[in-house]
Amino acid sequence: MKKLLAILLAAPAIALASSGGTPLERAPINLHDKLSLQRGAQVFVNHCLNCHSANVMRYARLQDLGLTEQQIKDNLMFTSEKVGDTMQGAMDPAVAKAAFGIVPPDLSLVGRSRGPDWLYTYFKSFYRDSASKTGWNNALFPNVAMPHVLWEYQGEQSLQVTERRNRNTGDVTHVSKLVLEHPGSLTPVAYDSQVADLVNYLAYMSEPAQADRKLWGILVLFFLAGFFVLALMLKHEYWKDVR
Repeated sequence: MKKLLAILLAAPAIALASSGGTPLERAPINLHDKLSLQRGAQVFVNHCLNCHSANVMRYARLQDLGLTEQQIKDNLMFTSEKVGDTMQGAMDPAVAKAAFGIVPPDLSLVGRSRGPDWLYTYFKSFYRDSASKTGWNNALFPNVAMPHVLWEYQGEQSLQVTERRNRNTGDVTHVSKLVLEHPGSLTPVAYDSQVADLVNYLAYMSEPAQADRKLWGILVLFFLAGFFVLALMLKHEYWKDVR
């Protein structure tokens, strides 16, 4: 039991260490906001599908977001011809591996495997690194092979590391901070909103029916609560005659 408690208490620290020691920011997503999901789908198609794919997601499913088939064809389909096709990446996997050293993973379920908060923090944590092959690095995912595809919107950040010495113990701790050196075409607030839309879509894509599933779950709970009240009233009525 003591070992189990120790593992449970250490789990958050292990997760933080595995993410480069960067605390996660809360992702302001709303799966019921169809306009946000539409904007996120546009960012995903224009920037993520260049290298990645989403083999579980079909373009036709975007009609659930309020888009017509013609709108999908005109604005969101660049690697396929049929709305019923899955979202395939534009880059050949062999070329991608030669360029980045690894085949870009499929992003169909990344919203579930990583989580919205991780993704939101990840897209905000890129910084310039001349020692990296791509010229970029990430504070949340150190030595990541992916370049910062949204840099023209966010701008260029640098990672500043400062040392802090404890006066009592003499221990030295290193504190990392991301600083925006060259602003992009968007303000920080506008870029955060764009990233939120993208993460919102990634979370939706990982399980398109989750919003309806949660709604039905709430309705079922209300039904069970009402049924419990009726059953309790029936029980009292039945035992009243028995006694």
